[in-house]
Amino acid sequence: MSYIFLIIISYLMGCFSSAYIVGKTFKKIDIRDFGSGNVGSTNALRVMGVKFGIFTFLLDILKGVLAVYIGKFILGDIGGVVAGLFVVIGHDWPVFIGFKGGKGVATSIGVLLVLFGVMIFIPLVITIIIISITKYVSLGSIAFLVMMPIVYSIFIREFKMEYFILSLMLALFGVIRHKENIKRLIKGKENKIKIGR
Repeated sequence: MSYIFLIIISYLMGCFSSAYIVGKTFKKIDIRDFGSGNVGSTNALRVMGVKFGIFTFLLDILKGVLAVYIGKFILGDIGGVVAGLFVVIGHDWPVFIGFKGGKGVATSIGVLLVLFGVMIFIPLVITIIIISITKYVSLGSIAFLVMMPIVYSIFIREFKMEYFILSLMLALFGVIRHKENIKRLIKGKENKIKIGR
């Protein structure tokens, strides 16, 4: 029963679509009708500007952090992994807005920050450099998630298979959610980051 409860509560936490709620609350818009139409912090940044983009990004990170802490409190390390997986699933495929959510990067950062600690700053720094040079947030986001299992394998002192598998799953979700971005990147048609007001 503890696992079922944790899966449900983590998924529902993920379904808290920050970009959608921030857009409705502060800008009186449905963010799905603007920019890329994606319910994520990058589109929030494009459409609503730096302040609300950062706010959305932090909210998405926070729900990942909270879900993992709840999971660890209930079921220890494996609970943190289960919660981390399902909070990202909820973010990516939220039931309340037709299973069309964000791409899970910020929420994954929150999850991995709790489980992996300062280790995530290695790929984060590389990601920031990639985005700064190319202006492609999608490329940096994919790079971050794909690098995490590699960085974990290289730098961790006490290898935990469940953590490694989670990082692989989050990378897989990231690639799946960015598949259209990947197609546009290959064709040279991907949108570069432009910040709204």
